[in-house]
This record gives sequence, C-alpha cells and structure tokens, in this order.
Amino acid sequence: MNTFVNNPSRLNWLYRYKLYHIPFWAAYHFMWWTVAIGNPFKAADAIFLTPYVMKFLFYVVFQALAAYFNLYYLIPKYLEKGRFTLYISYLLLTIVTASLLIVPGYYLSAWLSGKTMQEAYGNNGDCFYQFLGNSIPSTLAAMTLAMSIKLGKNWLQTQRKQQMLEKEKLETELNFLKHQFNPHFLFNTINSIFFLIHKNPDMASASLAKFSELLRYQLYECNDKQILLAREISYMENSIELERLRQNDNMELNVKVEQEEAGQWGIAPFILMTFVENAFKHVSIHMDRPNWIRIELEQRGDTLTFLVSNSTSEVASRDVVQCGGIGLKNVQRRLDLIYAGQYQLDICQDTHRFDVQLQLRLSPLEMPQPLQKTA
Repeated sequence: MNTFVNNPSRLNWLYRYKLYHIPFWAAYHFMWWTVAIGNPFKAADAIFLTPYVMKFLFYVVFQALAAYFNLYYLIPKYLEKGRFTLYISYLLLTIVTASLLIVPGYYLSAWLSGKTMQEAYGNNGDCFYQFLGNSIPSTLAAMTLAMSIKLGKNWLQTQRKQQMLEKEKLETELNFLKHQFNPHFLFNTINSIFFLIHKNPDMASASLAKFSELLRYQLYECNDKQILLAREISYMENSIELERLRQNDNMELNVKVEQEEAGQWGIAPFILMTFVENAFKHVSIHMDRPNWIRIELEQRGDTLTFLVSNSTSEVASRDVVQCGGIGLKNVQRRLDLIYAGQYQLDICQDTHRFDVQLQLRLSPLEMPQPLQKTA
C-alpha cells in the first residue's frame, strides 16, 4: 500500500512548504546546463558526478528563494498596493543579492575539485565580476519565469471563478424568471375555479383535482432545467382546460397539437405556457362579434413550431403593451439564456389580433439508466 498517498498530514506538509517545487527548479536549471553544454548526458555528468554540483545547487536554492520572496512578499506588499517605486527597488535589490550569493558556489566547486579557479573556469576564472555577470541574467530569467507562471495561474483561477459566478448568476436569474411567472398563473387558475363553483359545483370539484395536479407539477416535477416535451404539452393542455372554464360562450378556442417521438425530446419548463396565458389574458371581449384563440403546436424531429393567436381590441392591445409585456419579456430573456442561437421568436400585433410564433430547436433529454441487478 502507498502510505504516502494515504497520509494526509504528510501530503499537506508537502504542499504547505512548496517542496513539490524542488523538482521543477532542478529541471529548469538542468535544461539550461543542457543548452550550454549541448548534450543532456554530459550536462548530467557535469552536475551530478563532479564537484560542480555545488554551483548547480547554489543556482537552484538562491534563485528559488529570490523568486518566492518576490511572489509571496514583494508582490503582495508593494506591487498589488500600487507602490511601484518601492517594488522595483526591492526587486532589483533581491536580484543582485541572490546573484551575489550564487557566486561563492563557483569558488566552492573549484575548491572541492582541487583545482584553481583558472583550471576550473579558464584564464579569467578568478574574475568575480564574470561570475556575477553570469548569475544576474540567470536570476532575472528565473524570477521572470516564476512571475509568469504565478500570474498565469492567478489569471486562470480568476477566469474560472468568473465563469462560476456567471453560471450561478444565470441560474439565479432563470429561477427568478420562472418563479415570477408561476404566481400569475396560479391567481388566474384560482379565479377560474372560483367562477366555476357558482356555475357547476361538480365540474368545479373536478377542476380542483386538475388544479392540484398542476400544482404538483410546478412544485415537484419541473425543477430540472429540461423536462419531457410530452409532459410540458400535457401541462399546457390541462391549463388550457382550466382557462376554458371561465370563458364566455362568445369565445372560440381551437387547439391543434401534432407531435412525433415527443417522448425523447426535452424542453425548458414553462416556456410555452407564457404565450398561452398571455392570449387568454388579453383576448378581446367583443359582444357583437366572435372572440377567438388559436393554438397550434407541431413537432418534427428536433424542431418545434408553436403558434398562438388571439383576437384583440384597441384596449386589449394597449394592455398587452403596458402590462402583459412583462411576461413576454421574461420568457424571451429565458429563451436568450437557455436557447441562445437555437430559437426564433416573432411577435406581431395590431388592433385586431395578436400573433406569436416560436420556432425552437429541441435537444434529446437524457433519461436516467435503470439500475442493473447483480447476481
């Protein structure tokens, strides 16, 4: 058993002190040695099988310390607070200090190898400024790399957090729009049953049972982002039946539903019902000529076409603009959020009729797989 993986305290200790960065810095400097020597095997031999390993360690340790000092102290304390002059001053001082601390590694490597500085590093091997000239650019490059990685990581985390916040915002807005619609429909349905109680108590009782089924649908069955299209159509038809109860005899209602393979397609809940409710709310109430509502739904493959038309009057048309527009704006906002680029909504209005045509591209609803019985 791997005791390292199963020891959380040891793993936390490794991450707390950034010890997992040691292999990164070793690999980084090994890469530069490989570039300088031209052969990775010769670079490994020069580092690990000769006293030059001390020079290598000086580079690894002090450049890593300088990089972390910059990332975890200088940047938070000065750069993030807009104290740019102090930050640049301390950054330059850190680079020079780290470079000066690396230089003794050259002398220590030569001493351990038993060679003079000229024998170890050539004719100018005893030139302190030559070593400093090598260590300063290298330290600057290492700190620049560390800053790039850190800033890139912070940017990715910020983007990921921003995406999560945006997703939560959209979900919150969708829920708000959906629940903003529900109370309006509930009040209309209760009023329908109230009018029916005085006309036909038996029918009112049946309607109350149907209303209870609709409430159950709203409270328990439509909390998902997508529901079965057949279930949404059934909900719409039941709602239309309740709306039909309180309409006068001078109102003609035609409903036509044509669907194929509706069981596999999903749709966002309450998308269709908003247009139906708007038609019943703003249908004309002429006494001298018929008032009418026509509802047509056609589903062919992944394409849903939904048309709702109703007769209207000048007063009703004004009411749609002043009051009924809220529900239409809500459903259009939901369509923008859920079906961006996958729907077309056309609304036409004049003094005699109000027409809505929605064409929507459906997506298959993934049904949960039944649990397999094990032997």
